[in-house]
Amino acid sequence: MSLLADARVLMALARGTGRTGSHADRLERFYGPQAADYDRFRERLLQGRHELIDRLPVAEGARVVELGAGTGRNLEFFGERLARFGHVYAIDLCGPLIRLASDRMGGRANVTCVLADATRWQPAAPVDAVYFAYALTMIPNWRVAVDNALRMLRPGGVLGVVDFFVARHHSLLTRVVWPRWFAHDGVHLSAEQVPYLRARLDVISQLEGRAVMPYLAGASVPYYTVIGRKRP
Repeated sequence: MSLLADARVLMALARGTGRTGSHADRLERFYGPQAADYDRFRERLLQGRHELIDRLPVAEGARVVELGAGTGRNLEFFGERLARFGHVYAIDLCGPLIRLASDRMGGRANVTCVLADATRWQPAAPVDAVYFAYALTMIPNWRVAVDNALRMLRPGGVLGVVDFFVARHHSLLTRVVWPRWFAHDGVHLSAEQVPYLRARLDVISQLEGRAVMPYLAGASVPYYTVIGRKRP
């Protein structure tokens, strides 16, 4: 069953996102057929999420937002902390994925899943923490999404990001191959995200790692985590 599920995901990846329709339309077409298999396949690839969430300095009673929340899987990394937050908002533009998140979090009164654009959605009041987990590279206007996240944070609030990237210190092969490979599926690796975040935050921590690519023996793609506080 796992091989069949992987085959469905790999077929979707081979087809890619296409270029027609709105961003929401492309996400719906791409992730709809593979939504049920999304988490299991990507669990091996999307490294650093647990570490990012563990390191987020978020206190009991806090208001937290995940932008680009997908299926809600990342929320589970909070463990018992999740129940002690004041409220958590999971925001995603892809209908099939956010519906899975809503089903997953349906029994939690302090979690609200919203079908909305991460570049536009705003909470009714400032929040204590916002994070993106492998979402910025999938948002065409990622700078707008970062700026939107900063607007919803209270002064001194925390922004965290984990995502794939390329940088000058990576090999030429890495800088050429992976951006082209991922772009086919609507994921756009950038050398500019980390500098953009560092220029707008008081950085608490920054780490780098490499994630092994499923079914590509010996291949790995760079990822980063950045956590910082909103400046006054």
